[in-house]
Amino acid sequence: MPANLPPTYLEAERRYREAKTTEEKIEALEEMLALIPKHKGTDKMQADIKHRISKHREEAQKRKGAVKQKSMYAIEKEGAAQVIVIGPPNTGKSSLITALTNAEPEIAPFPHTTHRPTPGMAPFENIQFQLIDTPPLTSDYVDPLMMDLVRRADIVAILLDITADLIGQYEEIMAVLKEYRIFPEKVEVPEGVRRPVFFKRCMVVVNKVDSPARQEDFATFLELATPAMPSLAISILNGSNLDAFLRGIYDLAGIIRVYSKNPGKEPDLDEPFVIPRHSTLEDLAGRIHKDFLTRLKYARIWGEAVHDGMMVQRDYVMHDGDIVEIHL
Repeated sequence: MPANLPPTYLEAERRYREAKTTEEKIEALEEMLALIPKHKGTDKMQADIKHRISKHREEAQKRKGAVKQKSMYAIEKEGAAQVIVIGPPNTGKSSLITALTNAEPEIAPFPHTTHRPTPGMAPFENIQFQLIDTPPLTSDYVDPLMMDLVRRADIVAILLDITADLIGQYEEIMAVLKEYRIFPEKVEVPEGVRRPVFFKRCMVVVNKVDSPARQEDFATFLELATPAMPSLAISILNGSNLDAFLRGIYDLAGIIRVYSKNPGKEPDLDEPFVIPRHSTLEDLAGRIHKDFLTRLKYARIWGEAVHDGMMVQRDYVMHDGDIVEIHL
């Protein structure tokens, strides 16, 4: 056994030996694979770990009549949008989730601390976004279940570290996404891709940009890498641009907030209906109650695009901040 195995690997190995369920064994093995040093001396160990992971997964699938265990990657969507935060080791994913949400992922100054996705709710004005912390993403090992979670998410935030090889990090993450046929919106798919692709709303977030020199490095990155998606420099340490990060999520989510009111009553501005941009009054009515679709006669609207209390019909296109008084 190589002498340079880190203590965290040995702890994961101990948990594997003591694991009583298949899920616990797979989880411990995945952590071992993430923590093991990557060099020729550990090639056989890496292959053995991958073989054991595959074997345990096959055993779990073959079990007949057993209660199916919910995957740790099966995270139900909550809030106005589900945002999965991915990136290389030690870019600050867990710190970002901790700074913006009620989640408490484990944080440590060494890589691979996170070995399971952790969701948390981030408040933005009068709505919330679900942010998901994830294990490090590298080309050495990719869990297909995690990539399924990326495919299901509404928005993908790629978190990078300005103090490391920024372009190298970016290219590695984009290569992994491409391998699983995941592409940013409006990006041309390379020739030769025959299976269905997944277009995602993506943003690049570069952490630790906390000095004028780092700002220059960020500008150079934008010039050389030319990412085909919104890009933002932040510093989790001093809290700079975290509000801009949430605003960027809101802009990417393609949603608007509208408010309902009863005749003669004030609207509740704390509980908006969150609907897709370009939705019509008819779409909103169906969201409120399915019976409203057939009973809807008209509505009165208060908003920037109309005169206060203006009567509108089913095909009226809603705007962010509209107040709606529905008449049945």
